[in-house]
Amino acid sequence: MSEFIQTASIWALPVIFAITLHEAAHGYVAKHFGDLTAHAQGRVSLNPLRHIDPMGTIVVPLLLLAISKISGGPGILFGWAKPVPVNFGKLRNPKRDMLWVAAAGPGANLLMAVFWALVIKVAVMMPDSSLALPMTLMGKAGIEINVVLMVLNLLPVPPLDGGRIAVSLLPHRLAWQFSRIEPYGFMILIVLIFTGVLWAVIGPVIVLTIYLLQLLLGV
Repeated sequence: MSEFIQTASIWALPVIFAITLHEAAHGYVAKHFGDLTAHAQGRVSLNPLRHIDPMGTIVVPLLLLAISKISGGPGILFGWAKPVPVNFGKLRNPKRDMLWVAAAGPGANLLMAVFWALVIKVAVMMPDSSLALPMTLMGKAGIEINVVLMVLNLLPVPPLDGGRIAVSLLPHRLAWQFSRIEPYGFMILIVLIFTGVLWAVIGPVIVLTIYLLQLLLGV
């Protein structure tokens, strides 16, 4: 039990900020392009408390962490926050601006992965400090959760961010037809998860992305 508590304490901050700042980024960019819906609801904020979903931000990640510890496998940790409301019709150029609003979430995760890599670099520079090991472990957790969320959300399946990016890039007729998948998007995602297809597809991308980050940032 003590080992689980230690692991959970290491993962807590990286998971909470990875999930909630992902959503905050959508709100910031939507506001920039003219949609004030999230701003009016107080969701354009870096305060994690405004974005936490008790089930998706806390319970599910803890359950996945517990399962991975019990099974002895590495597992894949993910979760979600309360979705930031975006009214695409209020964007100044809905089809074009949708791309930037959607890409903001994965972009925030990429920036956070870089931040956690820099935390590891700082830890390496102070090997005699009692903070070095916790910072290194937290940095590794931060890189992993942010890369997982970034790659997962970039899948071209509406309503994931990658699906919205695809709708923005496709010609109008194809975009309209593709967007009709959205009501079934999460059902498709669940099927992909339980058949093992999802991790077979994104697993190698996650590993490669983490490797490239480590290589480029020297961690």
